[in-house]
Amino acid sequence: MRISNQAMIVARRPRAAYRAAVLAGCFAGVTACSSLGGAGPSTGSIRDAAQENYSNSGIQVIDLGPNVLGQLNAHSAATSFAEVFGDSDISATVIGPGDVLDISIWEAPPAVLFGATTPDQRLGSRLETASSADIPQQQVGEDGKVTVPFVGRIDVAGLEPNQVEAIITSRLSGRANDPQALVRLIQNESRTVTILGSVPSSGRVVLSARGERLLDALASAGGTREPIEQSTVQLTRGTTRVTMPLEQVIANPSNNIGLRADDVITVQHKPFSFVALGAVSKNSEVPFEGAGISLAEALGRVGGLNDRRADLKGVFVFRMETREAIDQFADAAQPSTADGRVPVVYNLELSSAQSLFSMQDFMMRDGDVLYISTAPGVELERFLGALSSTAFSIVATGNALDNQ
Repeated sequence: MRISNQAMIVARRPRAAYRAAVLAGCFAGVTACSSLGGAGPSTGSIRDAAQENYSNSGIQVIDLGPNVLGQLNAHSAATSFAEVFGDSDISATVIGPGDVLDISIWEAPPAVLFGATTPDQRLGSRLETASSADIPQQQVGEDGKVTVPFVGRIDVAGLEPNQVEAIITSRLSGRANDPQALVRLIQNESRTVTILGSVPSSGRVVLSARGERLLDALASAGGTREPIEQSTVQLTRGTTRVTMPLEQVIANPSNNIGLRADDVITVQHKPFSFVALGAVSKNSEVPFEGAGISLAEALGRVGGLNDRRADLKGVFVFRMETREAIDQFADAAQPSTADGRVPVVYNLELSSAQSLFSMQDFMMRDGDVLYISTAPGVELERFLGALSSTAFSIVATGNALDNQ
């Protein structure tokens, strides 16, 4: 049976119309997927964030260059125990209210004020000897004073025992014959520090004349209950408060500073971690030690960049930073949070060799977010892949219709 050409054309028209409809529908589906998915914002959109708002304040986007790294590292060093509190020479015990003193006074013969004579049986006369005053132990009052017979009230608060001895002998001069005094601190109630937190034995630690240091007080409290690499130490002195990872205090002896009376030491269990997102081999929360890790080490722990997706110019670290750390680069008009921090995005371009050194100098902090943006070409590649799959589907559908 023969079919004319005109009949075949008429028969194929519905198939051609169907193919065109399928093609249009597929392209509409691809066009509707404008983002084609993604791991997060692009490099350009993050850089544009400086013009947007975060809690009604601009976000600082700062390139990680030598100047920025130098200021960050200098600020980190300036906020250590050694830099903030210093470490003066170990001083002798200083007397304070509540302390108990043992005071002894001697007078050389012939004693005038504390005189006493004893009979000498051999010589049949009286022998004069050095005499001493029997003075009860004295507790320093709230006003910082003690009472000594024949001397009166003495303000001893803030003085060392040898200074009190000099005051006593000075006041007895002219009344006693060559007076001598000895002052001993036998009960220390004022020179103490308080240790709290994640330690087996919280309480007060008495400071001796040898001068206890930070780790001495921690050892006297039984150490820390948690792993050292997950612990922080907060030292409060007056109105100044500084917190450091315990591991850094142990690693750097200069931060094991001498303690002063009324210091408060708080040990806290604080696991450190950062979050890795975007075009990395593994998106996850990554713990790290209290001694700290660099950006290079952080990338190594997440398996590095995804070489098929990552934008080498799009390595970002999101951080709530203290204004003092970036005062040379931050906008002075940018409002900060209640604790003085501002939102900052640090950007590192790995397309240069210098960046490989910079990433070793940049230290991660607890709570940082490490984000690697997707390269622009990856989105085009994904679009073309989707378009290619759609095209092959259309061709296959058309061929199936033609073979009917």
